[in-house]
Amino acid sequence: MKKFIAHIDLDCFFVSVERILDPSLNGKPVAVGGIGRRGVVSSASYEARAFGVRSAMPMGQAVDLCPQLTVVRGNHGEYGKYSKKLYRFLCDYAPIVQQASIDEMYMDFTGCEKLYNNDLPGLMRTLQALVKREFGLPCTIALSSNKVISKIATGCVKPEGCITIPHGLEKEFLAPLDINVIPGVGKKTEVELRKYDINLIRDIQKLSPQTLEDILGDHGGYFYRTAMGIGSDTLDVEWKRKSISSEHTFGKDTADTERLLRYLFDLTEGVCYNTRRYGWKGKTVKLKLRYSDFTTITRNITLKEPTNDDRVVFDAVKGIFLKAFHRRSTVRLLGVGLTQFTEAKEESLSLFPEDEKRTQMLSAVDKLKKKFGDDAIHTGAV
Repeated sequence: MKKFIAHIDLDCFFVSVERILDPSLNGKPVAVGGIGRRGVVSSASYEARAFGVRSAMPMGQAVDLCPQLTVVRGNHGEYGKYSKKLYRFLCDYAPIVQQASIDEMYMDFTGCEKLYNNDLPGLMRTLQALVKREFGLPCTIALSSNKVISKIATGCVKPEGCITIPHGLEKEFLAPLDINVIPGVGKKTEVELRKYDINLIRDIQKLSPQTLEDILGDHGGYFYRTAMGIGSDTLDVEWKRKSISSEHTFGKDTADTERLLRYLFDLTEGVCYNTRRYGWKGKTVKLKLRYSDFTTITRNITLKEPTNDDRVVFDAVKGIFLKAFHRRSTVRLLGVGLTQFTEAKEESLSLFPEDEKRTQMLSAVDKLKKKFGDDAIHTGAV
């Protein structure tokens, strides 16, 4: 049976959601990310990209490249809500949907050809229009025989492209493309391949699997199979976000312990709020600490019981911080994260009334945040 795997990629997803929330951003160069020159760009509109603004770029550099850039801090809670709604929407059209990330999903339409009048390419165009109409989100969709071809294809026709790669033409489609479109080709791999004058995927197609393994080691087999149009056509429907984290880059480096602890609590509060929104509890608490010389350390601690309580997580991360922080050095960045999740409903009810009151209080705080914004109310560090 021929497999039909579609990949949908939401174009500039964070920016698109911000434009829904604030239509005045439409048509303007926009970057979502950390406020201040030392913040980092999470997402940039195509108007901003025309000036050279890119994801992971320092915000100061982005503003220098595009002085008229509008910078938005971002609202990850809203992004999560839109992503969940879109996932449920796509489940009405495809029997199997895999959420690969917050802004990418795969759909398996194998066996659905007759259901859609033997016109799956037409369905892709219809879905693209529906996503724009129902959610206000521009997207790119590709359909092919497997996941890797569809993912490469969406990258080739963004933004708002729609493409179908017919079965049997995978190699032909890939041949003229640059090697850097292959998922997993990082800078080191790219440099190594170009040393052998391997610049296009057709150059890989001319090689034997053994030659590529001699150049790249164990990974050579994967790159050869991909170049030949071979990829996974099985969707993983058990995707779950592996971690929730938040970071802050200081406008000016600081060694003020009290100030650092205040920011640690603010970060902890945001992480726990988002964890509760997903209905999860985390067991491993992570700290990220970057000094002014860019030396970065990460530490983590595993709790006895999973939690999503600000106070419990802050006590843990505070303990890690006080052990790791060298007061003779100034700090550039702080980060807090939670991982190793379980469903909150899987946890047994507490036998202690004070714990139940704490849970009710956090629920009330979350409702106020949802209605009036993240800064409407804070639980306090103690």
